Amino acid sequence: MRILIAEDDAIIADGLSRSLRQGGYAVDWAPNGMEADTALLTVSYDLLILDLGLPKLSGLDLLKRVRGRNSAIPVLILTAMDGSGDRVKGLDLGADDYMVKPFDLAELEARVRALTRRSAGTTPTIQCGALVYDQVGRVAQIAGQNIELSAREIGLLEVLLTRMGRLVSKDQLVDHLCGWGEEVSHNAIEVYVHRLRKKLEVGGVKIATVRGLGYCLERPQAE
Repeated sequence: MRILIAEDDAIIADGLSRSLRQGGYAVDWAPNGMEADTALLTVSYDLLILDLGLPKLSGLDLLKRVRGRNSAIPVLILTAMDGSGDRVKGLDLGADDYMVKPFDLAELEARVRALTRRSAGTTPTIQCGALVYDQVGRVAQIAGQNIELSAREIGLLEVLLTRMGRLVSKDQLVDHLCGWGEEVSHNAIEVYVHRLRKKLEVGGVKIATVRGLGYCLERPQAE
């Protein structure tokens, strides 16, 4: 999943980016409202984390533009402790949730998981044969046993599960797994897929390679 952080404080943005990337998300950062608006027009994001005190174009004005384009992207707004009025305005303009600065990173990550899950209209778990993936805890199990997955492998599994039975190209995987400035080659994607495939095949879960095109997580035969 890919997240845009619109935040003018570089220290906060860096801390958020590092934390979310460790969780397997692809993260981009825009330091002002105009750059954030441009990014939203050119890249497909799964979530916008929006500071309301942005320069050049305020967070509230950016939110108006986003909802004015009928975009359904989930929006988590960040506000100062004394910004209750702005929080109310933000929610009225279509924000889905808010956090007050300073905030706890673990709580923010939990809210991110909840918002992305809700926007996809998904249940807390996704099943593919013997594989069960908990989207809240971001934990995968086969036959009740946890599978040890890296952050990249978790991100890859999420993309394949949400598109189960459909082709996912390498370029799509790069877009979902990597933020701006991150260099991940098609060869690296092949390595991640190979590692994930080995961990899933013990449960009969198959990732098919469509040569020259991409990958497909096969639906169980019973379906």
